[in-house]
Amino acid sequence: MIRCSGFLRNCFCAGILLVLMFAPFSLQADEFRPALLEINERDGGWIDVTWKVPMMGEQVLALTPVLPEFLQQMGPGSSQKVPGAWLETKSYRAGQNTLNGATLKVEGLVGVPIDVLLRVNLADGGRHSAILRSTSNSFTVPEQVTRMELAVSYWRMGTIHILEGYDHLLFLLTLLLIVAGFWPLLKTITAFTLAHSITLALATLGVVHIPPVPTEAVISLSIMLLAVEVVHKNQGQFTLSERFPWVVAFIFGLVHGLGFAGALSKIGVPQNEVPLALLMFNVGVETGQVLFVTVVSLLLAGVHRLHSHSALTVERAAPYAIGGMASFWTLQRLVGSFSG
Repeated sequence: MIRCSGFLRNCFCAGILLVLMFAPFSLQADEFRPALLEINERDGGWIDVTWKVPMMGEQVLALTPVLPEFLQQMGPGSSQKVPGAWLETKSYRAGQNTLNGATLKVEGLVGVPIDVLLRVNLADGGRHSAILRSTSNSFTVPEQVTRMELAVSYWRMGTIHILEGYDHLLFLLTLLLIVAGFWPLLKTITAFTLAHSITLALATLGVVHIPPVPTEAVISLSIMLLAVEVVHKNQGQFTLSERFPWVVAFIFGLVHGLGFAGALSKIGVPQNEVPLALLMFNVGVETGQVLFVTVVSLLLAGVHRLHSHSALTVERAAPYAIGGMASFWTLQRLVGSFSG
């Protein structure tokens, strides 16, 4: 029975390593390249619709927007191939109807690993954003959105984004492998939070603008550098990140904040509620971050209690797997920038 238990523990540890080693080929990190459905309502009953759907090679993904039946298409519209996507623009007449209370839907999302960013700009100045996916492929435009509904919406989008941002999570994981003790970890995570909050706000408000490709590449490089620091720590060296982890977390957090801002800019921010949307998106990011750190900390503590030798093996092998993933993402992003 004891041998069987030890075997299961070793299998568990080996499984973790296999996931880390082969994840780069199945995960696309934090590229955040969804489809886009943007609907702009103009005075006089005019509706402009932009539909941008990613392409797999020369094949356009079979996704279809379903608009309200009262919309009447005016003219054939236009379509063209843009880097990595197919772009369509059409104009409609709504007559005496408005988009308030209307339901928008995208068909074909079942079994497709992609999200659709929905942005609705109303003639009265109202702004609505949503993320459509296979489990929730429709959105009903509120008759009149409340600030509470807006706050909950952006909090939810921030939480989802950080939990699906594998590179941001791996950065946090490397910090957990470097920093020992509750208070040093709290100080380090706080520094990371403060830093990415600053650049998230500056970039969203238009004060700072850096292209997304170099930003994403530097994010990957930050993971690589921390993975190297973990290796040095495991070899008995007293590294800079171990000596001043909060400084390292703050510096790289500034870059990660630009990545969060890129995601938020693609979602869209209502111009009349920028502070609220920005605040709640950031709170959502922190919610997801706290959940991840808590779960991983408990898992690491549990593995140590079950079998300290197996836990040590995982911790020593993990930085190599993480560094490999980060290297893959860096090359992928740089090559994609030249080919796209």
